[in-house]
Amino acid sequence: MVDVLEPVTEQQRCALMLEGVSKEFGALRAVDGVTLAVTPGERRAVIGPNGAGKTTLFNCITGELSLSGGKVFLFDQDISKLAPYKRVAMGLGRTFQITNVFPGLTVQENVFLAAQGLDKMKLNFIRGIPNKGEIRDRALKALDDAGLLDKKDAVTKELSHGEQRQLEIALALALQPKVLMLDEPAAGLSTAERATMADLVRSLPRDLTILLIEHDMDLALGLAERVTCLHYGRVIADDSPVGIAANQEVQDCYLGVGKHA
Repeated sequence: MVDVLEPVTEQQRCALMLEGVSKEFGALRAVDGVTLAVTPGERRAVIGPNGAGKTTLFNCITGELSLSGGKVFLFDQDISKLAPYKRVAMGLGRTFQITNVFPGLTVQENVFLAAQGLDKMKLNFIRGIPNKGEIRDRALKALDDAGLLDKKDAVTKELSHGEQRQLEIALALALQPKVLMLDEPAAGLSTAERATMADLVRSLPRDLTILLIEHDMDLALGLAERVTCLHYGRVIADDSPVGIAANQEVQDCYLGVGKHA
């Protein structure tokens, strides 16, 4: 009798898996054989000192940079050679260190354009914002999830820096990602704005997998369930926030304390 294999369920699969991912720029190996697995719904932080290869790794995952070696899987699908827009269509979303919005448009116009990116009429930018429909509903939900629904009619350039960072998250959410990659979401924010951003990330749906880079160690360790530390493009530690905080090698390379302090 032939055994019948049970279908792989969403919870049994990795949301995002890297196998030996490397990126070289000439003689420089910026990312050096990174392997990691992120489970569905997990909050994972990637930390490391400046030049550790964090953003380069993000760009390899999203397709902005081609791989020099290794593979990237999104829910068991090999996306290693796919264009960035195809990865987005498969459920991979991201934000950037530098806010990238249309300052002269209203908040809801920005998010509507993002939501329209999944629609077959995505190149028709002159339709205006519809009074009803799936795209409008998706855009308004993204604004609500990002805490900006009450600002939907504001001109984007009038938002504070912190609110513009929230808007960038709304743009990513409007594309209905399954995995959301946040590249230093609290960069340049005040203490109060950092707290607001932390609350926003914590409030995101639990079925949304989040991978974040964050230079603020307290924020990263407070948001993540697991932390991966890079140094010179290599993984030197992968542990719980408590384990990472107590790791001497992490302290030496990132926190600047320990035997070499």
